[in-house]
Amino acid sequence: MRAVLNRWRRRLWQALFYRMVFGESDHQGRRLPHTRIAPSTCIEGAEGLRLADHVFIGHFNFLDAAAGLHIGRGVQITNFVSIVTHSSHRAIRLLGDQYALHDGPRPGYLSAPVEIGPYTFIGPHSLIEAGARIGKGVVVCAYSQVRGEVPDFAIVAGAPARQVGDVRERDERLLAEHPELRAHYAAWAGGAPSPTPRHPAA
Repeated sequence: MRAVLNRWRRRLWQALFYRMVFGESDHQGRRLPHTRIAPSTCIEGAEGLRLADHVFIGHFNFLDAAAGLHIGRGVQITNFVSIVTHSSHRAIRLLGDQYALHDGPRPGYLSAPVEIGPYTFIGPHSLIEAGARIGKGVVVCAYSQVRGEVPDFAIVAGAPARQVGDVRERDERLLAEHPELRAHYAAWAGGAPSPTPRHPAA
C-alpha cells in the first residue's frame, strides 16, 4: 500500500510542479510554440532574457539575465546549469559591510551579457560566466566552467573549459549515414561539416 501511495504522490508532484509544457513567449510577447522551460528553473532579471524558439531548458537551472542573456534557436540547457551575467566576488572584498549600502557603481563589480548561439548543448552542472559568448553548434561537456569566447562547433570541457574537439567531425560521419538530413543541417550550420577528423568525437 505504501508503494502505491508513493507512486501516486510522485505523479501528483510531477504533474503540479515538474511538468514541462511546450509554449513560451519571447521578450516582445511573441509565442514560441516549440520552447520548453522546466518550472524548477529559476530566472532572475527575466526582462533581460532574449529567447528564441525550439529551446529546451531542463530542471534545476539558474539563469541570471539581469545584464542580458541571449539564448539562440534550438539551444538545449540540461539540468543544474548556472548562467550568470554578474559577479560581486571582488566588490564584496573591497567594500566589506558597505557593499549593501554603497551608493553608485560598486568598484570591482562585474556585469556583462551572455550569448549562446543556435543549436548549442550545455551539459549538466556547467557554469557559464558573465561575458561568455558561445558560438553555434557548440557542445559544453558536463561540469564545465565557461568564460570568454567559444568558437562555433567547438567541444569544450574542464574548469576553466578548453576546446577538446569539433562536433563537425562526428556530424560528417552521421550525415554520411543519413544524407537525407544534410539540408536540415545546412539550414542552420551554413555549410558542409569538416570531413577530416582531428579530435575525439562528441
